[in-house]
Amino acid sequence: MEIKEMLLQVQRGTITVEEAEAELKDLPFKDLGYAKLDYHRKLRSGFPETVFCQGKPDEYLGRIFKELYERNGEVMGTRASAEQYQLVKELLPEAVYDPISHIIKAQREAKKLEGCVAVLTGGTADVPVAEEAAQTAEFFGCYVERIYDVGVAGIHRLLSQRERFQKANCVVAVAGMEGALGTVAAGLVENPVIAVPTSVGYGASFHGLSALLTMLNSCANGISVVNIDNGYGAGYLATQINRLALK
Repeated sequence: MEIKEMLLQVQRGTITVEEAEAELKDLPFKDLGYAKLDYHRKLRSGFPETVFCQGKPDEYLGRIFKELYERNGEVMGTRASAEQYQLVKELLPEAVYDPISHIIKAQREAKKLEGCVAVLTGGTADVPVAEEAAQTAEFFGCYVERIYDVGVAGIHRLLSQRERFQKANCVVAVAGMEGALGTVAAGLVENPVIAVPTSVGYGASFHGLSALLTMLNSCANGISVVNIDNGYGAGYLATQINRLALK
């Protein structure tokens, strides 16, 4: 429960002062011993804490999801396996899983999707990272235009979709190989571009390092670059930009 809502409930008399005091004891974080759940994250930054699932022991993961869901009314986890999803679903029947992005989500209420974030990919092999970005932005309340398989090897495909991504408040360009998509997209739009290098490519791509260096050295203006395969970081940053545009 958020502090503002808690205070309103005390004012209305729907919860007692003692019940509110019990809730406040877990703020600003709840210490589970193996994890300290940041209940003030949304109050400070506007975004609730997200769970990075990869590598977490099962007995920790399940309780973290349940605690965050009960506190925030929603929870999202990234880099989750199908086995981890089954574990979470036993505790949270509302949870859903996307096997492409490897995201687990549980929400009590559907969000109104506002503004526009466009997510582009160079090829279909980049879609898992792109979906991590797109679904992150949607979880945080953005409307997302997905424009996939428009890499520069067939640049007419990208140009044919120009009207769709030019209207976006932010463009996320996801590409492996040499990673040129971000530079080309930035030359076609007036709003910020977030370039996401992926680990897709042959040997000399060095698991995404080639695309990362291309994006960092882009000659186009207005590009920011996130880490290799970091769709979540791109979706988060795109949401911040989209929110500023809406204001």
